[in-house]
Amino acid sequence: MTDPIAPSADASPAPEPPALPAEVTANELASHLAARLCHDFISPAGAIVSGLDLLEDPSAQDMREEAMGMIAASANKLVALIKYDRIAFGGSAAAEVFDTRELLALSQGVFADMRAKLDWQVTQPGLDKPPARALLNLCQIGAGALPAGGMVRAEAVESDSEITIVIEASGRARLRQEVIDGLEGRRLSEGRTGHWVQAYYLRKLIDDAGGVLETQSEEALVTLRARFPKLLG
Repeated sequence: MTDPIAPSADASPAPEPPALPAEVTANELASHLAARLCHDFISPAGAIVSGLDLLEDPSAQDMREEAMGMIAASANKLVALIKYDRIAFGGSAAAEVFDTRELLALSQGVFADMRAKLDWQVTQPGLDKPPARALLNLCQIGAGALPAGGMVRAEAVESDSEITIVIEASGRARLRQEVIDGLEGRRLSEGRTGHWVQAYYLRKLIDDAGGVLETQSEEALVTLRARFPKLLG
């Protein structure tokens, strides 16, 4: 019987498999989301305080009308953001089905301060919670892909077994790298945490609902699709 052939002394060891990316912990995700919300709220809240300071300044009474306009516009912006974020990020919303007219009003409130315009083509009267929350987040992400302005088209397509939320951002459309990282479920590699955490949160929301997220980038067009299984009953 022959002995097995011994490996050569200079044989290279088998390469190590690539390390899996570290999971984002619940504490990290909560911290980043809180920072994102504070960033959204601080600008209009600060403008309200500045307007109140002008009203109380005896030497600035000629700016009273301007101050009141600043307070009103900033208060409306702050309320719109709070209402939007409560549904888009709030995990404890009691409703399981959302009226799409309400979703439209929430989206319009946020788009009022963006350069991109919203083309709402959602015809369903109501959406289950996961696709409803995905719709709000995808609309805002689509608008973020159009910093110079453009059109965000929102649609919900139904079949017998699933519902697909489709967002098309047309114009000078481009997804930031941090948004791509988040949509693909990766940790932030570079860029702004606020943009990344919304995309990452959205990806986790879709995964937890048994859905699938698809992105497609072409010249002047970014398409985002979130497909969800229909809930029975």
